[in-house]
Amino acid sequence: MGIRGTTAAEIAGSVRDQVASGELAPQSSLPPVRTLAAELGVNRNTVALAYRRLVEAGVAETRGRGGTVVAVVPQLAREGVGVGGGCVDLASGNPDPSLLPDILAATRRGDYTPPLYGVPAVDAGLEAWACADFAEDIDQPFRTLVTHGAVDATERLLNAHLTRGDLVAIEDPCFLASIGTLRLNGYRTAPVGVDGAGMRPEALRAALEAGARAVVCTPRAHNPTGASLTEERAADLRAILAEYPQVLVIEDDHFSAVSARPYHRITPPSSSHWALVRSVSKFLGPDLRLALVAADTETTARLEARLSAGTAWVSRLLQHITRELLRDPRVHELHERAREFYARRSGLLLEQLHAQGVTQDATQSVTHGTDVPYRPDGLNVWVELDVDGRAVVAALAQRGWAVRPGHLFAPDPAAHRGAIRVTSSTITEPQAEVFAAELAAVVKELRSTAN
Repeated sequence: MGIRGTTAAEIAGSVRDQVASGELAPQSSLPPVRTLAAELGVNRNTVALAYRRLVEAGVAETRGRGGTVVAVVPQLAREGVGVGGGCVDLASGNPDPSLLPDILAATRRGDYTPPLYGVPAVDAGLEAWACADFAEDIDQPFRTLVTHGAVDATERLLNAHLTRGDLVAIEDPCFLASIGTLRLNGYRTAPVGVDGAGMRPEALRAALEAGARAVVCTPRAHNPTGASLTEERAADLRAILAEYPQVLVIEDDHFSAVSARPYHRITPPSSSHWALVRSVSKFLGPDLRLALVAADTETTARLEARLSAGTAWVSRLLQHITRELLRDPRVHELHERAREFYARRSGLLLEQLHAQGVTQDATQSVTHGTDVPYRPDGLNVWVELDVDGRAVVAALAQRGWAVRPGHLFAPDPAAHRGAIRVTSSTITEPQAEVFAAELAAVVKELRSTAN
């Protein structure tokens, strides 16, 4: 294999050179520490340190008894996947285009002037709007910034406070992009189960006791389940997090303007580092890659350093458009309509599923015996079944319906094998009735086949 060197830096550099040249392909096994140390005539601790540096750099990964191997770029699932074969799209996770405002019209309003290098990174009007909006929900000092969407904000916030290998508590099931962010950046995941009221307190405590250094939580319209925190649940989570003031708390309030549920904060006053992220993609349009972030002073400074006006500021044109839309009374009226329509459509789908005897188990198994009334909020409905979710997806596709299997949304791909996620954002009453009947038929067929 030809790995050389007598120091940890030289050994790690030799491996990196061979990976870069293709001599070491992804998933290639590196020699055991003891073996390589003997070949190079160095202490085993030197090789162990070299391998640790390779793992920290994302060049290698450890597999327990399987040793250390060259890392491979993970293949990640994503939202908005294409739906072919003429299927009805209940899979994409997209908002209803008819409930999004006219972005182009907003470009021609207001006082936009093309900026040059050196201007403030945040549009003053948008900053003023964001400060007023956040102030309604945050009763402690904060500063605001603008990022390239919620995923960008979450990634930058984690990278500002954590290092590769750190443990991050995330919901289980979880937003696809959050799973991808953690895997690509080399963080370990501590799955926290959810029920109809959001993150389960006992599961969050277990993750924190295991050493989680950050928590990423969706306070309402959780994707994929549609769960939203109740006031009581948020208080329980706050009490637990108050015992861990050093933990970074990120709240991803992605559905804020059109949610049918109130925002309940889980960040306790004692948290040293925290951020509330509100993107605009779900209610202004996915192509507006922009999120507003409120955070404590130190976190804002760290984030600001990664979004300096000279290198990576968010387009002032996008900020101008967002500002004009958020201040437009007609857009507010559209958001009121969207809030009503999305709630009605998910409720309609649930009614049809229950009518067909297909219980949307987020009201049962996901709540695990709690008496929390559960009504999904957002663009999706989560359905737990007693048959394989992938088989359900395949069978529904043959019948002309596209949905997504639940295991894609699990931090552990082996979990949620019996679940599917159904996007309800554009579903009509006739579609809901027919889909529920088709799903019931598919489940019945798969049960009979299994027996």
